[in-house]
Amino acid sequence: MPANRDRAVSSVLSEGDPPTTVQVDSASLASRALSEALDSVGDRWTLLIVASLLGGAKRFGELQQELGGIAPNVLSGRLRRLTEQRLVLAEPYSRRPERFVYELTERGRGLAGALRLLAQWGAPQTGGAAVVHAACGNPLEAVWYCPTCQSPVPDDETDELDYA
Repeated sequence: MPANRDRAVSSVLSEGDPPTTVQVDSASLASRALSEALDSVGDRWTLLIVASLLGGAKRFGELQQELGGIAPNVLSGRLRRLTEQRLVLAEPYSRRPERFVYELTERGRGLAGALRLLAQWGAPQTGGAAVVHAACGNPLEAVWYCPTCQSPVPDDETDELDYA
């Protein structure tokens, strides 16, 4: 494993204890990041709710109709969890009975890129068409991009990505 993929992390346990250094592999950091993401939105209904809300704010009934097949208790549970995670904002529009309109927060809208990639990946498996550039009609592909260098990161460098 390349040395630049390892990172030393120091932490102080308590005021009197000496600091400890632990080697952390950036691949394990990526695994932890993915694990955290999947804990937040890693089930079918949650991702479909987020995808639906990317189109704008919706009421419970609108979500239930758009997501056909989701049980009301499952929808309310997923919305509650997304609200607790600050991915969705629930604004009341009626006090009696209490009803809400749901919309994505900025953090929730940040999932749009991941959902587009998942949809693009799933399209060929379901007979769907590839995503194409409207201007020229050629298929698009996702790449890592460095905004500082203003250049894409080649595939042969992606095994050296630093997730710290």
